[in-house]
Amino acid sequence: MSPDSHTPADSPFRSERTVRDEAPQFVMPLVVRIERGAPPARTDALETAARAVLVMLSDERSVGDGEWAEVMRDWQDARIRKVVRRARGAEWRRAETLPGITVTGKSAEVRVFPPVPLDGWPKELAKLQVSGTDLDDPEPPVEADAAAPVLWLSPDLDMSAGKAMAQAGHGAQLAWWALSEEERSAWRDAGFPLAVRTADPGRWGELTGSGLPLVRDAGFTEIAPGSCTVVADHPALR
Repeated sequence: MSPDSHTPADSPFRSERTVRDEAPQFVMPLVVRIERGAPPARTDALETAARAVLVMLSDERSVGDGEWAEVMRDWQDARIRKVVRRARGAEWRRAETLPGITVTGKSAEVRVFPPVPLDGWPKELAKLQVSGTDLDDPEPPVEADAAAPVLWLSPDLDMSAGKAMAQAGHGAQLAWWALSEEERSAWRDAGFPLAVRTADPGRWGELTGSGLPLVRDAGFTEIAPGSCTVVADHPALR
């Protein structure tokens, strides 16, 4: 199944059981660097995670006959799972030795890895903790540029930074699938500019009913199945 064949009824994020659940299940690991004295800003971590997913999806190793292409296809044919874990010091250095891509933001570093079997994490990553990824913004994020892609988070859900990073990655991926090849190339060539912001409560209903790509979480962790978490507002999709 090609990523471009996805339809709303075929969404990999639906809470209802589908044919995707019969396929072998994979997870895309993301590791965020959180040093004790210098944690990244929350919004920057979310934006860097979303860009990391896009960089992985568009990397030459992930498509065609690339070395990661087969596992990327298998992952996209099943449920789309992403798990964010944290690392510092020697943990981070060990994570960097594994095949993957490190994406750097203003204050955040996120390393994304090709998908692994759900129960087959490399030992260097399996030891890392999911908890402890609560992050803060030292200052309120500036208003998002309306001319650039914005991943709008639900104002109704309380998610840890790690969970929100994964959801932002889901939203970026749905936007990527919805774009034409020309639009994808333009976004990639520009360096995947994007913003992640929490939607105004008064506008959330409008966003979820707009027809823009919408993530409905499968409910594996933290939030209820079927919860609307992210709307991917790319200018080319408006």
